[in-house]
Amino acid sequence: MEGITEGFEKDNNTIETFSNMQQGENELEGTKKTILVVDDEQRIVEILLYNLQKEGYHTLQANDGEEAIKIATEKKPDLILLDIMLPKVDGLTVCKRLRHTLTVPILILSAKDEEIDKIVGLELGADDYITKPFSVRELMARVKANLRKAEISNQSAEASVEETSKKSNNLIKLGDLELDLDKFEVKVRGSVIDLTLREFEVLRYLANQPGQVVTREILLEKVWGYEYYGDIRTVDVTVRRIREKIEKDTSSPKILITKRGVGYYLATAE
Repeated sequence: MEGITEGFEKDNNTIETFSNMQQGENELEGTKKTILVVDDEQRIVEILLYNLQKEGYHTLQANDGEEAIKIATEKKPDLILLDIMLPKVDGLTVCKRLRHTLTVPILILSAKDEEIDKIVGLELGADDYITKPFSVRELMARVKANLRKAEISNQSAEASVEETSKKSNNLIKLGDLELDLDKFEVKVRGSVIDLTLREFEVLRYLANQPGQVVTREILLEKVWGYEYYGDIRTVDVTVRRIREKIEKDTSSPKILITKRGVGYYLATAE
């Protein structure tokens, strides 16, 4: 079990000040969001619930992997905070299973800070990986950023559906790659590719400027919705997942290209 709680702050003055700022922003943004906290250590759960509720969020809790899957599937929270070391079903397996049915942000909380642990979590579909111990301010900033990005994506998807009846399909074609921005659909050599929303957004951002190199920092800011709270390697892991789905040979990509030391770009049709 991951019994690390040193990084969690429960200082009333600090939390109250930040909470009041965030509470006002939440009210302006409208409907309260629901967050599912998954951890087998009740002490950690209580601290997370306390701070989230102070920020104006509704909360749910689960203490093992099976319960987490059940609650997430039935209640469909807006965001999930997920520990890795869980009884019955481990957190990585929970993340993998939920990613097949839910598009909500999943933030992994773990004391494991090795690069390979972060990469595995991100490859299984997590949107962020937060290493314990961490401050409440950092946690709340990441929660808010991921919720904001998900809300913007949902609004964009709804707007695209409404516009579909008013205009022809909004397509981007770059060689073997085809993006249908109305359907949120990607085809490669005529075959539909199963991408997550985040993977689609990376391709869409690059497709809007084909041949132009985009830095990892810009992708992190524009696609993930925050500047440097997230690990820059998140971008690399997402690009790797995309390549595994769209490239014939990932060792020699022809569609999604790396500009070494700079960033990524989509090859133009030639």
